[in-house]
Amino acid sequence: MISIHHQFILEALKKSLPSTEHFLKFKKQFYNDRKLPQPTNADIRELYEKMIAQKKIKRKQSLEKVMLSRGVRTQSGVAVVAVLTKPYACPGNCAFCPTEENMPKSYLSNEPAVMRAIINKFNPYKQIQSRLHALMINGHLTNKIELIVMGGTFSYFPKRYQTWFIKECFRACNEYKRGILVSEAGASKARPLEQNDSGEKGPAFSERITKNLSLLREQKKNEKAKTRIVGLTLETRPDWINEKEIINFRRLGCTRVELGVQSIYDEILKKNRRGHLTQATIQATKLLKEAGFKINYHMMPGLYGSIPFSYPLCKGGQNLRNEDFGGFSDFQMFKELFINPDYQPDMLKIYPTVVIKNTPLYRWWKQGKYKPLDNKTFEKLVIRIKNEAIPPYTRIQRLVRDVPLPSIEAGPTISNLRQVVAPKTHCQCIRCREIKGEYQSTSKIFLHRIDYPASDGQEIFLQIIDDQNRLYALLRLRINNVNKNLAIPSLKNSSIIREVHTYGKLASIGKSDKNSPQHIGLGKKLLKEAERITKEEFSLNKIAVISGIGVRDYYRQNGYRLQNTYMVKKLN
Repeated sequence: MISIHHQFILEALKKSLPSTEHFLKFKKQFYNDRKLPQPTNADIRELYEKMIAQKKIKRKQSLEKVMLSRGVRTQSGVAVVAVLTKPYACPGNCAFCPTEENMPKSYLSNEPAVMRAIINKFNPYKQIQSRLHALMINGHLTNKIELIVMGGTFSYFPKRYQTWFIKECFRACNEYKRGILVSEAGASKARPLEQNDSGEKGPAFSERITKNLSLLREQKKNEKAKTRIVGLTLETRPDWINEKEIINFRRLGCTRVELGVQSIYDEILKKNRRGHLTQATIQATKLLKEAGFKINYHMMPGLYGSIPFSYPLCKGGQNLRNEDFGGFSDFQMFKELFINPDYQPDMLKIYPTVVIKNTPLYRWWKQGKYKPLDNKTFEKLVIRIKNEAIPPYTRIQRLVRDVPLPSIEAGPTISNLRQVVAPKTHCQCIRCREIKGEYQSTSKIFLHRIDYPASDGQEIFLQIIDDQNRLYALLRLRINNVNKNLAIPSLKNSSIIREVHTYGKLASIGKSDKNSPQHIGLGKKLLKEAERITKEEFSLNKIAVISGIGVRDYYRQNGYRLQNTYMVKKLN
């Protein structure tokens, strides 16, 4: 697969491509002729720079000019960087999950993000530095990084590998020099340990302590680095979340957790061999929210045994099984996520079930036991979900996964679903309302508040919007059950801020931009309101923030101090 991309670059160098439109047209034709998914311009530019560094080609400025990408990648106020962990075993045995040799579980070698990891041999340092370089050469700022660690169940990796991997991510950001490609020497300063972390005393224990200190040093450096990790996301299964794992995630600097929920019907989970039931999701959600994490559910409509729609509509808290209509409704499942206080995810990734070879689901499909969603039905389902189920305090992160078309035997194949359904929806989710590049400094904006119960606590969603309901900034404040005996001392008798985010064009740290609402005081306004609510409405004299490492200085400037990995402020 990599040789195809080399071939594309060689062909592009031979051509005269006077504009970006001509380049995109050529790229589309090249990959369509080969029935392959198109890589992004950033991916092509990254490989182009590597080929130059390896002296396989010479630089061509006219090609570089037409490969430049628009600024949409940083219009949400951060630069998103995704990295993959090494291929490793998984505790699950899901019927729908592909297992490709030498690949992280559930990932395919021809997915764009995986191809980038393969090029860099799954080394986190090299993955990050090459991605930062690709963003830079495509005209993006890289000072505020939202880091997403993919690769399956992160919790299942040995603790020593977890620590090394995250430490290398911070080191890569700390040592990144704008415009300079990663060096082999820099990437090889540290090597992962493959042994299990048994926790024994002696040399292994001392080595683990040393690695923890190295992680802390890199985190401390990142607080003032030019490239700061302002948010860190880890993927795991609901049945692997407990208080010990939550403390471990905070030690690593994690602020958001992506949970592979897939379904909230026990029968569907059993049929698809998921390995856990709904109660694990409910318990994990509660533990994570009480500790302040943002939560992103992965949901899979179209699983074996489910149906897209059923009537009449269910009501919150009722048994969702509806045998009169032949199965378990995906639409009702999404409704229930925001009716039932046991769920209430902050974000969603909606991945339709697709049939991939070498899976039990593939055999069931060939035997006629399983009928997947088709494109038209999935489109109708997404339109109803967006129009009728999603509240304004939730963000739909993704609507489809980057499974390349050649790998899909059956199931939905629409890759640009968000654009297809946009004219047919009036979705109120955060992503659909973000201000992006439409900011006008003269717009009238105001503070709006939404309260809702969630996981035995109270959630308060504060948002700054304009008269067209466009979103400029938000804050998630949580009031835990005061009787709860939390394992983290700094959170006792305290409210907790789970997220503060100002949208719009990414602006340099500490500098305002006339085309962006960042750094004009919106975050501070939200903080003040959260502090007021905490003290006046709930009679609490302490507020804590689950801050990303790279944002700690911002909170220090607003009177917060570091305690137990949280930024905490006493309210007088």
